[in-house]
Amino acid sequence: MDISAEEQKIFEGKWFSPGHPDLVAIKRRAHDLNTRYNATFEGETEERERILRGLIGRLGKDCRLQGPIFFHYGTHTEIGDRFFANFNLTIQDDAKVTIGDDCNFGPGVTIVTPVHPMLAEERRQLKDVDGKMKHMCRAKPVTIGSDCWFGANVVVCPGVSIGSGCVIGAGSVVTHDIPDNCFAAGNPCRVIREITEEERSVL
Repeated sequence: MDISAEEQKIFEGKWFSPGHPDLVAIKRRAHDLNTRYNATFEGETEERERILRGLIGRLGKDCRLQGPIFFHYGTHTEIGDRFFANFNLTIQDDAKVTIGDDCNFGPGVTIVTPVHPMLAEERRQLKDVDGKMKHMCRAKPVTIGSDCWFGANVVVCPGVSIGSGCVIGAGSVVTHDIPDNCFAAGNPCRVIREITEEERSVL
């Protein structure tokens, strides 16, 4: 897929114009595909698979997204094998979102990458490199390792990396990196403990 100059700014961490026609076209296509997916019945597995593979930048094998789903760009997201997402997955993937293998997301998980100015007048308009006043923002990528479980309504904020083997408690707002093999929870999310063999289930 060809990358436009404005889209490249996103990946370089630079200020970009979300209203640029090149970006609007990508988002409109993604939003239309979201709508098509959300209009399908759960048993329409082939159609759902076809839509997802047209929407998401990379989608591994044996993935299941319950729906409804909401991807902002879609093409900026990469998902590994055997991914499951419950109801109302939202991925605002201005910057890259990378998810490893064997991850399970509860209902209402949200991943966001955009960063807006703190000052109100700057949120309205900023001067771009050409000296023109525009609505501008930046975005920071999110990376999630393999074998992670996110509880219901977890929010992952821009620029965060979550290691492999992590459990993120329901309702957490993840604002900082989480290392491998940790149980973390809260708002803001913090590491509660390392996950060890003592956590093993006994049937």
